[in-house]
Amino acid sequence: MEELVLYIGNKNYSSWSMRPWLALTGLGIPFREVLIPFDMKAGNPAFRDLSPVGRVPVLHHGAVRVWESLAIIEYVAELFPEAGLWPRDRAARAVARAISMEMLSGFHALRSACPMNIRRKPGRIALPEGVDANIRRIEAIWSDCRKGSGGPFLFGSFSAADAMFAPVVNRFEIYDLVSAPETLDYMAAVKAHPAWVLWQRGALEESWIVEEDEV
Repeated sequence: MEELVLYIGNKNYSSWSMRPWLALTGLGIPFREVLIPFDMKAGNPAFRDLSPVGRVPVLHHGAVRVWESLAIIEYVAELFPEAGLWPRDRAARAVARAISMEMLSGFHALRSACPMNIRRKPGRIALPEGVDANIRRIEAIWSDCRKGSGGPFLFGSFSAADAMFAPVVNRFEIYDLVSAPETLDYMAAVKAHPAWVLWQRGALEESWIVEEDEV
């Protein structure tokens, strides 16, 4: 099989890069990481040579180009069906994909007001309308999935669904958004995962500053 090459942006800020990176790393799928830093408002012009949409992440697999985090995960899941990117149970797999799509297309208030920032010292900020509703919905998703699976992750063992929600774990922590023990327990499980630890280590070593993400 030809080598998988995943192009990502800054680990400190790039939540969409984090998602497929965590999914592949967490499930032991081999790939080569290429980090292209951005420290400018419009991103890095080099992205345009890699992806038809001019953004990262993007996966190169020979002549194949796959952009958008969830599409990358789905493509790799077809290449490595035994890796367990998605739950094996059909009903659970359908729910995992549904909540991943909800993450992909929703929660705009939270994502806009509270950008991911691994290096940020935790502290509260003023929250615009809509953020509280986003938080309640995400907590409900996490609670329902873990009750159905028994935890510690959304569908028992770590999966693509956990990777899709991983940047929210950072947001909840650094903006001090949640206090429910059940929510904090799930966040602790994600932060203890070896893939999260590796990503965090890389983020803490970066020196690039993106002012618009420094809330």
